[in-house]
Amino acid sequence: MPDELFDIVDENNIVIGQEWRSVVHQRGLWHRGVHVFLFTRDGKLLVQQRSKDRDTFPSALDCSVSEHLKAGEDYFDAAVRGLREELGLTGIELHPRVEFGMNYGPGDNEFCRVYEGIVDPARVRFDPNEVASVEYFTLPELLTRLNDRRDAFSHWFAQLLRWYLGEASDVRVSRVYPAQSGF
Repeated sequence: MPDELFDIVDENNIVIGQEWRSVVHQRGLWHRGVHVFLFTRDGKLLVQQRSKDRDTFPSALDCSVSEHLKAGEDYFDAAVRGLREELGLTGIELHPRVEFGMNYGPGDNEFCRVYEGIVDPARVRFDPNEVASVEYFTLPELLTRLNDRRDAFSHWFAQLLRWYLGEASDVRVSRVYPAQSGF
């Protein structure tokens, strides 16, 4: 994965500088990320299986979209970029759901925002360099899979699912947005 410039942030999620991705993760600096949960009209969540070539959690199940924010980028713009780059989608109406901080793994400390949206599965054209496949699950189906095969999920997706379903998780919530109808 090419090195990217990230904003580094303090404990209040205020930008205090920039650093390269490799340095951020090597030194455990706090930075920003974004996730998108895309639901079909009948309430199923689009879940991606990460490419086997990803540097973290290769081949694991993941959120519809997960992205780091580039230096100077805001959460919404990163979500829109991720939709386009990972799933080939544009024009999705996104609604913020939660902001949180969490340790994602060794040296990976992030403040993140989750967005929700509605997806038409016929429009999805995923990038095979980043995404091996996509499937659609109800939240109870995902919880059953998570309880049966925790190792099949990226750490952050497992924690976000637990939070989403009202269970104990590592998600340290800083702000919850009202749920939109239809999600």
